[in-house]
Amino acid sequence: MPYAFEFKIKAKKNQYAAIDEAIRTGQFIRNKCIRLWMDERGTGKAKLYRYCRLLAKEFAFANKLNSQARQAMAERAWSSISRFYDNCHKKISGKKGYPKFKKHSRSIEYKNTGWKLSEDRKYITFTDKLDIGKLKLKGTWDLHFYQLEQIKRVRLIKRADGYYCQLLIQADINVETTPTQKTTGIDLGLNYFIADSSGNVVESPKYYRKSSKKLSRLNRRKSRKYRNPGKGKKGAKMVKVPKQRQSNNYHKARVRYARKHLKVSRQREEFVKRVANCVIQSNDLVAYEDLNVKGMVKNRHLAKSISDAGWSTFRRWLEHFGRKYGKVTVAVPPHNTSQNCSSCGQTVKKSLSTRTHICDHCGFVEDRDVNAALNILQKGLSTVGHTESNAWGDTPSSCVGEILHDYGESLNQESLSL
Repeated sequence: MPYAFEFKIKAKKNQYAAIDEAIRTGQFIRNKCIRLWMDERGTGKAKLYRYCRLLAKEFAFANKLNSQARQAMAERAWSSISRFYDNCHKKISGKKGYPKFKKHSRSIEYKNTGWKLSEDRKYITFTDKLDIGKLKLKGTWDLHFYQLEQIKRVRLIKRADGYYCQLLIQADINVETTPTQKTTGIDLGLNYFIADSSGNVVESPKYYRKSSKKLSRLNRRKSRKYRNPGKGKKGAKMVKVPKQRQSNNYHKARVRYARKHLKVSRQREEFVKRVANCVIQSNDLVAYEDLNVKGMVKNRHLAKSISDAGWSTFRRWLEHFGRKYGKVTVAVPPHNTSQNCSSCGQTVKKSLSTRTHICDHCGFVEDRDVNAALNILQKGLSTVGHTESNAWGDTPSSCVGEILHDYGESLNQESLSL
């Protein structure tokens, strides 16, 4: 299984410019491959590989990029094409994800060639014709534990706060732990982030809600720096105005706004990682709802709150830690988990505003989310051992974010306690 070890890059200004050029070149190759597929019916992956060689001969700037890096961009194009074919074959409702041209790519990927690690594993040198050169890797990961043959991909990524290098390493990381003889069911919510079957709840931090005022202020400052030539007044003769380059102050404001968004996303990621690790460490079996988050965020009244909660990210880390520590994670259908009584099984209808479960049949009284967590645990225990159960996260989740598929499993340092 590939794991992504990420380091921040320290380099000179001309090296950062060379990385930007590599990213633009990779975007150009990917878009040309998409165009070839649109123009020529029946284009396959092998033909896209051959097309990369033709592009290198035709365009001098494309020839500067490593040959396997060009193939990696063709693979990205084919990935979007094959995903579109799969969606059409499965006859999913709505849009099928027709491949689009990239406008703002932020990464370039190398395979086994075009780069070289130093002996102390603190520097990486890119050897293609783009003159990226030697880059310093700033991070705490010790790469001496892994052989060079285990490094399958190297990615250069541009973010709002700088440039990063990811090393995708093929390794099996399993940690033996002492069984706790405990099981739990987890209900994801908006009032509480999670509520388990034991009655424990974790408050939702709501990082985006708390930062919304500052984000709005930074967005207004960015908008004030934006220069728009305009099209003239209504009824007046339209005069074509040449396009103006945005000012340096606009780009500074744009970066400040992007950095704040990046900070919020990282806060949410670290929070759900800590909670998921704590849940896995404390239990041998964890049952949770198989929520269709992509469909739920279409509700415009709850979309912001659901996205701020980070349910998909939490599930991704829960399944990752389950595989790492050898614990069982089971995804169960969410139907009627909030409406059914966990004591007698009867259905008790209640609206979203009703936060207490009161059963008229057996008199059981409990918090709505805790009652749902008890139902989820019962479903999880009844499906363990069946082939359709999602034990250890073997079955891919439909709600897991695409970052995991793009960058592999992330192994950022995690805390064992909340």
